[in-house]
Amino acid sequence: MTARIGFAGLGLMGHGMASNLLEKGFPLTVLAHRKREAVDDLVGRGAREAASARALGEASDIVVLCVTGSTQVRALVDGPDGLGACGHALLVVDCSTSEPAVTQALAESLKPSGITLIDAPLSRTPKEAWAGTLDVMVGGAPEDVARARPVLEAFAGRIVETGPTGSGHMMKLLNNFVSLGYAALYAEALTLGTKAGVSPRVFHDVIRGGRMDCPFFQTFFEYVVGGNPEAHKFTLSNALKDLTYLSGFANASATANPVGASVRNSFALAVGQGHGAGYVPTLSDIIARANGVTLDGSPGSV
Repeated sequence: MTARIGFAGLGLMGHGMASNLLEKGFPLTVLAHRKREAVDDLVGRGAREAASARALGEASDIVVLCVTGSTQVRALVDGPDGLGACGHALLVVDCSTSEPAVTQALAESLKPSGITLIDAPLSRTPKEAWAGTLDVMVGGAPEDVARARPVLEAFAGRIVETGPTGSGHMMKLLNNFVSLGYAALYAEALTLGTKAGVSPRVFHDVIRGGRMDCPFFQTFFEYVVGGNPEAHKFTLSNALKDLTYLSGFANASATANPVGASVRNSFALAVGQGHGAGYVPTLSDIIARANGVTLDGSPGSV
C-alpha cells in the first residue's frame, strides 16, 4: 500500500519536492503557511489541504517538513494543534536545516507518542528540487531510513546515510560551512582584485575550468559575471542561521573554529546592514561596497 504523505514547507525547495511526490503517485496532503500559490497549484493537481499540523498528521503516514530551521519545526510539532497530537504512529522526515541537538531532543520527546523523527536535510538548489535530483543527507535508525527511502527517492538523485538521528543535520551544517566559506572567500578575493585592477571577469576566467572550479563557484559567478539574480536561491539570513547553529555546536564542544567565526561574521555584516533577504552571491557586492568599491571598478559607497 502506498504511504500517505503530508508536506509542510512549500517554499523555494518544498514546492518542487512536493510536486515530484504527487507526480510519482503518492497520496499527498499539504499545509499552507503564508503564500497560497504552491498550495493552490498542488491542490489543483490532486493534493488535499490540511487546516493544521495536527490534521496533516492525522491524514498521513509520513510527513515531510521543509521549513527554515529548528524554531519552525518545533512550531509544527508542539502544542494541541501540532503533529505530536495527531494520535497515531507517524514518521516525520525533517528536511529543514535544523540544529542537531534540538533534533535529537525533539526525536526523544516524540517517542512516547509513537512518532519517529529522522533528519534528511538537502543540498543543491530549487532547480534540482523540481528535477527530482536533490542530494539528501539522512540520519536515523536503519529501519526508519528504509521506510523513508521511497519518499526521498521521489525528489532526490543521491541519498547518503549519515548515522543516527541528528547526524544528517550536523553534516548539512558542515556542508554549508564549506560552501559558505567559499562564498566569503570569493567576495573578499573579488574586492581585492577590483582594488588591484583585476576584474571579476578575469577572476572568473582564470578559476573556471581549473582545479578550484566547482558547481558552487559556477552558480555564484552566474550572478557575479552573468548578472543572473536567480542563480543561487539561498538567502543571506538563512546562511547566517546555519553558521550560527554551527557556531553554537563549536562553543558547546569547546572547539576552536577561527575560520568558522570569520565566515559567520561576513554574513552577519551583510544581514546587519539589512540585506538578509538577498541571495548568497550578493555577498560579493556587500563586501565590495564595505571597502569603498563596486565590482565593475567604479567608486562604491558603504
